[in-house]
Amino acid sequence: MTSHLDYEINKELGECYLFMGELDKAEQYYEKAANSNGTHPDPYLGLATVAVQRGHLENALSLYRRATEIQSTDKSLAGMALVEMETGVINDAYEHFSQALELNPENLVALYGLVQVAHSLDCLDKLISPLENFLELNPDKAEIRFTLAGVLIKLGKVTQAKEQLEQCLEIDPTYDPAKELLLEMVQ
Repeated sequence: MTSHLDYEINKELGECYLFMGELDKAEQYYEKAANSNGTHPDPYLGLATVAVQRGHLENALSLYRRATEIQSTDKSLAGMALVEMETGVINDAYEHFSQALELNPENLVALYGLVQVAHSLDCLDKLISPLENFLELNPDKAEIRFTLAGVLIKLGKVTQAKEQLEQCLEIDPTYDPAKELLLEMVQ
């Protein structure tokens, strides 16, 4: 029981120090947590975040991989994908963002990352399903609906895009990006 308590305390201290921006102390406590209990991915996610903050992307990627080996989560996969996107490994980033969204369709980091890499890979058609999956769970998210409308416009599906923009404005009548894009479409 003591090692589990040590793990929890060290993990919490790591999170607190990370939140306060004290990377050295955060790293120290995350390492203690990882050493006291190697069966949870959280300390490795924390260490990966510290590595990203320091610009050590290769180290961050290996830590995200370690966390994923312990337990594949949407956070570990999205973290790997963010590093891969940053380092130009776009195909792997696409795969990992997609896997993260399979585990959690509401992961906004993975969803917006997928939008970016799909645009780079010119496979916008593959975005419709993840965006619609998110909207099934969160129908009032005007920003995601607007993103879906933009994808539909790029794919030449103007009527469907217009419907999405109109729904955006039903959700939030003050959402200016939807108003502006709808006006552009009418002209």
